[in-house]
Amino acid sequence: MARPNAGTKGVPRLDRESQILEIASAQFGTDGFAGTSVATIAEKAGISKPLIYNYFGSKEGLYEACLDRGGAIVAEEIERIARGDAVGIERGMQTLGGMFTLLEPQPYLWRLFFDPTAPSTGPIADSVALYADRIGKLAEEGVAELMTLAGNTDELDISAMTTVWLGIVDSLMDWWLDHPTETAEQMMQRCMRLLAALFGDSE
Repeated sequence: MARPNAGTKGVPRLDRESQILEIASAQFGTDGFAGTSVATIAEKAGISKPLIYNYFGSKEGLYEACLDRGGAIVAEEIERIARGDAVGIERGMQTLGGMFTLLEPQPYLWRLFFDPTAPSTGPIADSVALYADRIGKLAEEGVAELMTLAGNTDELDISAMTTVWLGIVDSLMDWWLDHPTETAEQMMQRCMRLLAALFGDSE
């Protein structure tokens, strides 16, 4: 009799789930929710479709699990940087650097949260909102710190600048994903040049 926590071919269930989520995340992030089939994911994972449905219930359940996995990875990296000693613009640049390094081998994670073909209501939308709020609060914290250092504590100014910062990050990630030959280091150097062009070389 198979063990309750066993997967297929002797692979422990948690290991099998992790494998499925990694493959599914790459597939959803590349082809989108609408363009991805459970059959394709099962084939790439070398398992059966029924096994995926047994683990995740549905295509929507699988996507939601991918969002939870990807959101946790991204949010935990930003939180790690936030716990460090960097402040102001240095913290912002370290956040960008950390994101580029994290996403270089798995850029599809970013696109999971900005897929126009994914369901816009229900558990998937709730999961997107949950991690957007988690990341947004970290961004607001960093922006408030930066603005305070500049002598500005106006709440509306901080809110506006937070929106600007999140827009910059999203735009940079989209540009990077459209230029996949760019490395994380090249992206970081590009950001430094853009910053110098906007505000002048601080050196």
